[in-house]
Amino acid sequence: MVKKKTTNFKKQVKWFWGVVLGAFFMLIMIFLFASWGLLGPLPTFEELENPENNLATEIISSDGKTLGKYAAENRTPIKFKDLPDNIVNALVATEDERFYEHSGIDFRGTARAVLKPGSGGASTITQQLARMLFTGKKSRNKIKRVFQKVKEWVVATKLERQYTKQEIIAMYLNKYDFLNQAVGIRSAARIYFGKEPQELAVQESAMLVGMLKNSSYYNPLRREELVTNRRNVVLKQMHRNAFISLQEKDSLQQLDLGLNIHKEGHSDGSATYFRSHLQKVMRKWVQNNLKPNGEEYNIFRDGLKIYVTIDSRMQQYAEEAVNEHMSNLQSYFFAEQKRNRTAPFYDLDKAEINRTLNRAKVNSDRYKRLKIAGKSTKEIDAIFKKKTKMSVFSYKGDIDTIMSPNDSIRYYKYFLRSGLLSIEPQTGHIKAWVGGVNNKHFKYDAVAQQKRQVGSTFKPFVYATAINQLKLSPCNEFPNVLYTIPKGKYGIPEEWTPENSDKKYGGMLTLKDGLAGSVNTMSARLIDMVSPENVARLATSAGISSDIKANPSIALGAVDLSLIEMVSAYATFANKGLRVAPMILTRIEDKNGTVLQEFTPETKEVLSEESSYVVLDLLKGVTESGSGVRLRLPWKKAGYITGHPYKFTNPIAGKTGTTQNQSDGWFMGIVPNLATGVWTGGEDRATHFAGIAKGQGATMSLPSWALYMQKCYADETLNISAEDFEKPSNLSININCEEASEEQKETVEEDTDF
Repeated sequence: MVKKKTTNFKKQVKWFWGVVLGAFFMLIMIFLFASWGLLGPLPTFEELENPENNLATEIISSDGKTLGKYAAENRTPIKFKDLPDNIVNALVATEDERFYEHSGIDFRGTARAVLKPGSGGASTITQQLARMLFTGKKSRNKIKRVFQKVKEWVVATKLERQYTKQEIIAMYLNKYDFLNQAVGIRSAARIYFGKEPQELAVQESAMLVGMLKNSSYYNPLRREELVTNRRNVVLKQMHRNAFISLQEKDSLQQLDLGLNIHKEGHSDGSATYFRSHLQKVMRKWVQNNLKPNGEEYNIFRDGLKIYVTIDSRMQQYAEEAVNEHMSNLQSYFFAEQKRNRTAPFYDLDKAEINRTLNRAKVNSDRYKRLKIAGKSTKEIDAIFKKKTKMSVFSYKGDIDTIMSPNDSIRYYKYFLRSGLLSIEPQTGHIKAWVGGVNNKHFKYDAVAQQKRQVGSTFKPFVYATAINQLKLSPCNEFPNVLYTIPKGKYGIPEEWTPENSDKKYGGMLTLKDGLAGSVNTMSARLIDMVSPENVARLATSAGISSDIKANPSIALGAVDLSLIEMVSAYATFANKGLRVAPMILTRIEDKNGTVLQEFTPETKEVLSEESSYVVLDLLKGVTESGSGVRLRLPWKKAGYITGHPYKFTNPIAGKTGTTQNQSDGWFMGIVPNLATGVWTGGEDRATHFAGIAKGQGATMSLPSWALYMQKCYADETLNISAEDFEKPSNLSININCEEASEEQKETVEEDTDF
């Protein structure tokens, strides 16, 4: 009997050790199978060395600020040295307390998780990184999950051999998706708190680490209370691991989340229109600049760094100025339209209005999507008539409302549009680019895409041609009488006799008075003196790339041009007659910091230094006694503006422009080291103010320029010049009209008597 019990005991011992050794052997075999790739492919050495990431391309301003990104995933990696201690401590305390003690697998944590379910996860930071990089999301199938876990262990041990602990932490935080377009810790810090990671406070770092458990569940934009509680758990863990004191924990847990949301979508943030334009430029660049292996760079995945000429401060001031003025101007336009039976249009009958609205419908994204989906015209029309929930633009913030797509099209037609561009004449660097009032709702870029009639802002090119060719002085006088260019001359089909806008004639006018008052008879006389061909040639040489038909009417600005063309050409006057082509790029680097290309300006001599200076002197007259004088003096008849809001005392060369029916309002303003232009108008030329008081360039566009320049001058770090333009040492043309001799005036009258 005893012998039988002994035999059974021995058998039980053998079975026990057999099971243990068998399980151990099976575990070893599973690890071997996993390491051999029999449980699924494992990363190669090269993949471990360079784990594939979708790295966002970063757009960096001239003053070193990130303007935005192009990204499949909005990830911009940073190194461990750029992480604050508090986020590293929060991570280790919460996710892997023995991180610095193990080699990728925490066997104590694993045993605890097996023996005591619910006591905490067994995955180390390294294992979580392995899953994010190579093994994918957790499988819901328990058997598959076991094999997946084994693969994570194998990859984790390989990662530990390949990288330092610090590198693993950096890779983990750079890889994690914090939701709301925040992929990686740098994007998360910027989007949720408007900070760089090293600027994060302890409680802010704790919130981000708390999201690592499940960012979809712990989403601060949707579950603030839940996220606050989770953050407090992280703070508790930091205290438990002696990273913060009890007093710090208690005080920090009382704080709210302190979110400061800075979205980084394509329509969010700063310089949105510029970034859209730059993206088109970069698409062409990658086609002509291939990787060493012959492939094209991917601006959404390859982590390029694009250094641009935009100054983030000036860009901010420009956007603020346009928004401030346009919100004010829009309120007056809305008020006027209450009295307009065909609002928001003038000069159109019912049939023309319907065609305009239908054209907008057909060009809309909604219509195109429905067409692609196979909807018939009848079905689409029914959809456009049906009311639906939507968010529409207003200057006080988007409005959630219910309206039909047809009504929304008409709603948006009420809004005036505007663009602002600022160029440094000496370098060609574009410093600020505002293509519209809101990129989310108004995609069309008023800087580069749009071309509108420029009106009187084209007249300086007529004067410049006359001064450059004939050496005319601002003091030269001409009779203010109707001037006719006969039929057939320059190929015109009918004789051309432009009238002055104020219908006033008589007496003599100097060139300076003629440009300051935007006198049409003077412009007609001058273009006939030098020929439309020569004016068009000079304007083209100065930077206008659009085709200019060389007929006399261009003297009054009867030509459609873009804002970037106009500002670039005006910058030539400020740069002593030397044109510098506009630049938006300074250099491009790859993700490792290797310079792929550096950009240099293209220059071309257009005018003599003397002629350019004389043109600037004429343009200064516009802001001293002409339509731009409101930059300096109080006025009472400026429509919606009264008082003396700008108070500029420094020399400013400028020109206003207003087209027929007040469809377009322009202002071009130059100081020695900055040329800036503003356009304002409706999407359709039939959308405009009824009268000239509010519809002229001096009212529609000049205020945006003035507000922008006020902000620039207030920021002394920008060094915007308040000095006068540099006078040429060899100036032979008289610009002091008070000293102009009667003999000179008579000579000019004799020489130019047509």
